[in-house]
Amino acid sequence: MIARGMITQVRIGRPQVLPGHRMLSAYRRQPVAGPVMVHELGLDGDQVGNTRVHGGAEKAIYAYPISGYDGWRTDFPDLADRFVAGAMGENMVVDGLDEASLCLGDVIRCGSATLQIAQIREPCSTFAAALGTTRVVKAMVRSGRCGWYLRVLESGAIAAGDGHDVIERPNPYWPIARFTPIAAGKAGRVEELAELTALPGLSAYWRAKLARRLADQQTP
Repeated sequence: MIARGMITQVRIGRPQVLPGHRMLSAYRRQPVAGPVMVHELGLDGDQVGNTRVHGGAEKAIYAYPISGYDGWRTDFPDLADRFVAGAMGENMVVDGLDEASLCLGDVIRCGSATLQIAQIREPCSTFAAALGTTRVVKAMVRSGRCGWYLRVLESGAIAAGDGHDVIERPNPYWPIARFTPIAAGKAGRVEELAELTALPGLSAYWRAKLARRLADQQTP
């Protein structure tokens, strides 16, 4: 075992109109009791509202660390009551691990399922609408408190109380916290970008995006 965490909640949702907005979103996911089956595209019963930007095999499950909410409450004391488990629209609330202790490409054992960290979460208009302010968008980019998306390597069942345990770490020098400023365009040497374009486990979306950035930097 490389690192151990625990799932404190498993949450699923169906598209509904966000209060005060016209958009359909499954953002307001609710905790479920008992095991939930995991398949290639996520959790049984979980849906997304906008399939153009949400969902898919490399965003099958979204996990967020419970410790991250402390930072949000500190940054936004006027909104502190909103920053509780589930406020990020996550499928799994994780205790004991975060963006500093997990790496891109980590292989995770959860219940009887095997998952892999494929990419970070990027804040969007749905995130702002659900929290009631656009201020949170820049704050997520700035802080790196983004959580992580997982692809499914082996189907199985997960439940609250199961582990979120790292069993393989192909990229030990790439914690999520190192990647987030590069993803935001605030850092990234040519050597780092070149490494990331071929990083095992990183999503095809990010490898292609960083390859374009690398090409721009190398253009005379």
